[in-house]
Amino acid sequence: MIRAFFGAALSATLLLTSPALADRAAQLEALMQALKIHETIEVMQEEGAVYGSELARDMIPDVDPALWSGVLEHIYDGDKMFEVLSTGFETALDGKDLEAILDYYQRPEVAELVTLELSARRAFLDAETEAYAMEQYQVQATEGTQLVKHVDTLMNDSDLVELNVMGALNSDLKFYNGLNEGGAFDLSEEEILSDVWAGEEELRISSQEWLQSFLLMAYQPVEPETMEGYIAFWQTEPGRDLNRAIFVAFDEMYEDLSYLLGLAIAEQMMIEDL
Repeated sequence: MIRAFFGAALSATLLLTSPALADRAAQLEALMQALKIHETIEVMQEEGAVYGSELARDMIPDVDPALWSGVLEHIYDGDKMFEVLSTGFETALDGKDLEAILDYYQRPEVAELVTLELSARRAFLDAETEAYAMEQYQVQATEGTQLVKHVDTLMNDSDLVELNVMGALNSDLKFYNGLNEGGAFDLSEEEILSDVWAGEEELRISSQEWLQSFLLMAYQPVEPETMEGYIAFWQTEPGRDLNRAIFVAFDEMYEDLSYLLGLAIAEQMMIEDL
């Protein structure tokens, strides 16, 4: 089976001409630009600095702040993050219709949606802003506004809560593995899984609240017709292909980052114990 599969893959590669490969690479690059991946990584680096500082406060309170800041910068290396995401998108979208995705995402009104999503994510770096957005969602949910209905439809159609929960659980598992392999703990696989899955329901609730408030803030200025078109896109085959690719690529990157964080914290714990 392995030999047959390899042979089929090789034949397909030989049939793909160099211009076709170049065109595919250009489409992937254009998609990364349309999704503003570089800008997203910059926000994620800021999120990582905040999250990493919180972990240090709770798990390694005596660590030198300057040293730990340098460790976090090394872990959240922008070039490495982009490489993981690029590879993830390329793999997940292999054989998929990139032209249809680009045709939609390169429209001005959709480019503005991506900008608004990025701005909201950056705003959520401030805890007070995030808390205010959550309050606003509850207010609008009580009023039954059209935007709340659009947000809920978008979340349900793309299964955003469950996909985020599974991604977060896998990242937590990688974090524990990093701690374990770094010598901070000596937990069995069963113990790690038990600890990780114990937080599943709480994680589901927090993920839903975060997504609702985040999307509401992001799409507040968007015209209803644009939102309806956006919702319709994610129900199409290209939309579903992109949704899957986004989660495949970002989940892989988050898992890598979580594992490295676990290793780094374990190393500092071992140093403090000496």
